[in-house]
Amino acid sequence: MQARPGASLAPSIPARARLLSFASVIATDKLKRDRTMRTQNRRLAFIAGMVISAVFLVLAFRGLQPDQFWASLGDVDQPLLLGAALVYFLAMLIIAWRWQILLHSVKRVPLAALFKLVAIGYMGNNVYPLRAGDGLRIVLLRREHQVALLRATTVIAVEHLYNGTTMIVFILLGLAAIDLESPTVEALVGLTMPLVSMAIVAALFLAAKPALLRRLVRWAVAILPPALGQAAQRLSEDVIAGLEGLRSSRHFLGALLASFLTWGVEAGTYWLVMFAFGLELNYAVALLLVGAVNLAGLIPASPGQVGVNEFVVITILTALGLPAASATAYAVVIHLVIWLPPTLLGFAFLLRHGFGLADIRQARDAQTQASDLEPRA
Repeated sequence: MQARPGASLAPSIPARARLLSFASVIATDKLKRDRTMRTQNRRLAFIAGMVISAVFLVLAFRGLQPDQFWASLGDVDQPLLLGAALVYFLAMLIIAWRWQILLHSVKRVPLAALFKLVAIGYMGNNVYPLRAGDGLRIVLLRREHQVALLRATTVIAVEHLYNGTTMIVFILLGLAAIDLESPTVEALVGLTMPLVSMAIVAALFLAAKPALLRRLVRWAVAILPPALGQAAQRLSEDVIAGLEGLRSSRHFLGALLASFLTWGVEAGTYWLVMFAFGLELNYAVALLLVGAVNLAGLIPASPGQVGVNEFVVITILTALGLPAASATAYAVVIHLVIWLPPTLLGFAFLLRHGFGLADIRQARDAQTQASDLEPRA
């Protein structure tokens, strides 16, 4: 049937409305399915993490003599533990300073504000599954300082690269200084070093070649639908901006110095707790423990890495000849020292920000997006 001259071949207004309504229903249904799938994945990841932590707890505490364990705890110097907690707060302050350096090209944020967000991030990682602390930092940085989601995500990904580099250096220094043969530590380094190295090379390459990244994005945009192409272009600019901290030699060296300084200070926390127990171990052992414990954080265990931390610390200290009861008591106390103070401080700052459960769920969603958008080797 031929249309009359001048008649429109486009659908009528009611027909267009029905089409739009149908498309909206499909999109809403897809969003619901995606949300349900994310919830199920989080639940499975949480259960898996709890199982992994339980396994490591069994491995860490097998063969423990309770009487000797409690006797070791009774000999601890409590004022030194308080000093160790204060030193740990100093390490957190330096972490905030490093974050300020990496954010410099994106947004200038006061150090005090970043310290609060760092404390909240530590609390999130210690209490909520799937490293929700990073998501909390991203959400708060966006809400309070108007930093775009992907820019903040890229900067935090760069932070993790600095952390990984520092941990590997600390482990190598510790092993060289104390001449320890530990298959567990060697396996940990052997597994993580190639991954961290490839990620660093990829990040440095992308940071040094922003023009190449833009050309690749323009090529991708040409074959994508217009809406997706525009979104990809915007996101790529956020990634480029977030990598600025690796492009500037001043910011790169400043962040590198801050990384070694903050983790070196955290090693001081471990060392002070050794003194609190009367352990005659040198600072190199503290460096080794910090490196191994933090690299073991890659294992998807429960919030706060319960079980994993204890297993790593006990394994290293007993390999150095420390009695199992003393090593176990030290492992439990050092974990408490680095877990409890930042968690309480983070909760206090969180309440002052007026954060609720809905905001924490939003942070988890942001963390899921962050994981999807992080640069990978």
